[in-house]
Amino acid sequence: MTRRIIMSMFTGATLLASTLLGASPAQAADVPAEFADVPAEFGTDWHDPVTAAPPVTRPDTASCEVTVAEARFRDFTPYQGAYAPPQGCGDRWSKVVLRLDGKVKGRQYDRLGHLHVGGVEILRTSTPQPSPDGIEWSVEKDVTRYSPTLRSPQPVEMLIGNVVDDTYTGVIDVKVTLTFYSPAEASPAEKHPAAQPPTPTPDRVLPLAPGTTLTTPRNSERIVAEVYATGSGGGCEEYWYLTVPGSAPYSCRADDGPYREVQITVDGRLAGIAAPFPTVWTGGWSNPFLWYVVPGPRAFDIKPIEYDLTPFAGLLNDGRPHRVEVSVAGLPEGRPGWSTPVNVLVWQDHGRERVTGGLTAHRAGDLANSSVHTPGARHRVDTDGAHRLTVAGYVDTSHGRVTTTVSRSLATSSVHRWTDGETTDALDATWTDTETITVDGRGPARTTHAHRTYTMDGTTTLGAADRLRTVLTLGDRATVVVSRGGHRTTWSRLDDTYSGDATYTADVPRDQRHAVGTTTERYRLYGPSGCHDRSLTAVQGVLTEDSDRCRTGTGAAPAQGQVSR
Repeated sequence: MTRRIIMSMFTGATLLASTLLGASPAQAADVPAEFADVPAEFGTDWHDPVTAAPPVTRPDTASCEVTVAEARFRDFTPYQGAYAPPQGCGDRWSKVVLRLDGKVKGRQYDRLGHLHVGGVEILRTSTPQPSPDGIEWSVEKDVTRYSPTLRSPQPVEMLIGNVVDDTYTGVIDVKVTLTFYSPAEASPAEKHPAAQPPTPTPDRVLPLAPGTTLTTPRNSERIVAEVYATGSGGGCEEYWYLTVPGSAPYSCRADDGPYREVQITVDGRLAGIAAPFPTVWTGGWSNPFLWYVVPGPRAFDIKPIEYDLTPFAGLLNDGRPHRVEVSVAGLPEGRPGWSTPVNVLVWQDHGRERVTGGLTAHRAGDLANSSVHTPGARHRVDTDGAHRLTVAGYVDTSHGRVTTTVSRSLATSSVHRWTDGETTDALDATWTDTETITVDGRGPARTTHAHRTYTMDGTTTLGAADRLRTVLTLGDRATVVVSRGGHRTTWSRLDDTYSGDATYTADVPRDQRHAVGTTTERYRLYGPSGCHDRSLTAVQGVLTEDSDRCRTGTGAAPAQGQVSR
């Protein structure tokens, strides 16, 4: 059997159609004996999707709720509606929490969706694949940063593109609400904003559509762009990390191999670089049985990449339109598959009508990218990539000169092995994205250092009797340290690890697939305010473990500089 059948991640319909009609992972004997109530294989129903990520914290203050969208998606017609700010909660909030509640039953693909309010993208998400009997799920997100947009009536657009026909019967039914929390009483110091650094909530949020220009307020003192970058659409770029150089015999090729980098430019000048997160959707790696209960990291809440453009504020504040553009390095020319919507967040100096400044440093290293194919019974592609960028600039504000320096370095290392016919296909990859932002002004210099690491280690094999097995481990890790005047003021440490092992008989009706599978997720987040350490395990669609080590006293934070495994 060829790759066209094994890796539906590339061709989409062939495997998933048969998967949703019939199923199977490891062997029935692989089910742990202590799970007496766990079925021998997947049936027609399974536990609703759940993740180990922490819930959004909510303040203990008065709140108001507004429904933003309520729709049933059966095609590619977007929901169009209107948003009005809440009554009775004022127009300044301590927190705004978005909640999406969804349900679907029957057969359906995983689908990608977005929600725009006033043209600003406030949510990018994907959907789980349903059981025949139906599932429900929810997603929560802190959207306080979009408060400037939410203070006035706005048009709403939401789309989860879908296809419903005689085979794919799942209609995606969703409701999205926003809950607004009133602020707590401010302390005397907090009532004098001129003495404080810029707040976490910007003064303006400007959506930037492709092909349009950006004009910022002339008194902008901090500018951050966020990009919801996703490779998707069922083609090769949905699985960009598996592409190979054009000379290699593989179903997805790219001239420069699998290296991808999301870049942002200001008037044609490189202003930011970032490693894209290797999101795996709920039909990924040819095996939906991996994801029925526990999705991969970030699959339901796609986080934007952030770029601090403050070094360019002196240029952008001239009152003229500027080109701020996003591109994906390594993407073959003319190949579709990447979506990169942009929001620009602006903090203004309310003590000055115009803030001037200038760019003082711009050092862009050469982009190093080597992707070498070694032929053989097991083909191999070794890829190594790296890039560095440092930019610095100043703004003269009502509270003095503030200098911002942003340094970012990226590195990629991957080994891709496969056999002829792609009946065995394996990838072991690591991406690192290290960023240091130093803001000098308003007192001692403040430095934020973030080190992000993404990992993927998986193998798909088509064996005897067309048993297709996928074993996969994904990692999303980050360490952030904030210091002021050389002294650490706060820190956080994240380790979100997913592991799955699922097997089924390929290309047969559902009742002959004999699917079995085990998935686990452990999400650990430590910081000065406490810890979150939750573990989930699902076997054949039954949730068999849901534990919180912090609550039981076994999840103490690791020593500084360490992340427990």
